[in-house]
Amino acid sequence: MNHTRTTKEKDFQPIIKVIADKFEIPQLQAERRIYALLPHDYYHSHKKYPVLYLQDAQNLFNENAPFGNWAIDQHMAQLAKRGLGGVIIIAVDHGGRERISEYSPYYHRKFGEGKGKDYAEFITQTLKPYVDKHYRTRPHRDYNGIGGSSMGGLISAYTGIVYPKFFSKLMIFSPSFWYSDEIYFDAFKYNYVMPMRAYIYAGEKESKFMSQHIHEFSEALAHGEFSSKLTKFKISINREGEHSEYFWGKAFAPAVSWLYFNQEEEE
Repeated sequence: MNHTRTTKEKDFQPIIKVIADKFEIPQLQAERRIYALLPHDYYHSHKKYPVLYLQDAQNLFNENAPFGNWAIDQHMAQLAKRGLGGVIIIAVDHGGRERISEYSPYYHRKFGEGKGKDYAEFITQTLKPYVDKHYRTRPHRDYNGIGGSSMGGLISAYTGIVYPKFFSKLMIFSPSFWYSDEIYFDAFKYNYVMPMRAYIYAGEKESKFMSQHIHEFSEALAHGEFSSKLTKFKISINREGEHSEYFWGKAFAPAVSWLYFNQEEEE
């Protein structure tokens, strides 16, 4: 019986492809491995798909990741069984020792000037055009999202709010908003006349300020200088949640369901 269930789940597993082991990032003068997780039926259809760009690919579906992983391949398979798996996921490896710098668009007194603005430009000006050219995507902002956790959540939030013409969906997990208060000013000042959906998750056991930070961010988005009444938020606080891949993985399917299919489900 268990074997039958496993076989059926495998039928819906996304197709994991390495776009490139050394994809050039001209903005950072660096190279990075990038993956595409394609819907299980991608090669048996002519459909065009929405896209989700995720940071920290090493921790998303690698069973040997040292700190665990989100298991997004398994979650996407489960969503696909319910008819909700039609999303292409682009996963970008972090830069190891360069991770904090590349995921920070701001200056920090300890870490110095970040390279996050260049990274955000890479995502919007280099990677997204490449993906839209080589895969059957739906390029319009209405069908594209960006997300990540911790520092990956910070750079995803920044990229989404500074480049709203590229993304309409934000998946922000346990973001490192402690890094700089500038994220709130950016959230307030950028143009939101275009509708936005933001799923913001955090665990109460992460830090005493995490919940405060995400509420400040959502308030800045909602009441910003150019904020749109069409902007929608889903704030999810897990009372038992910790700062770890395990809990981010649990939040992943509900976030995808809400952002891309307008459905509610429990984590």
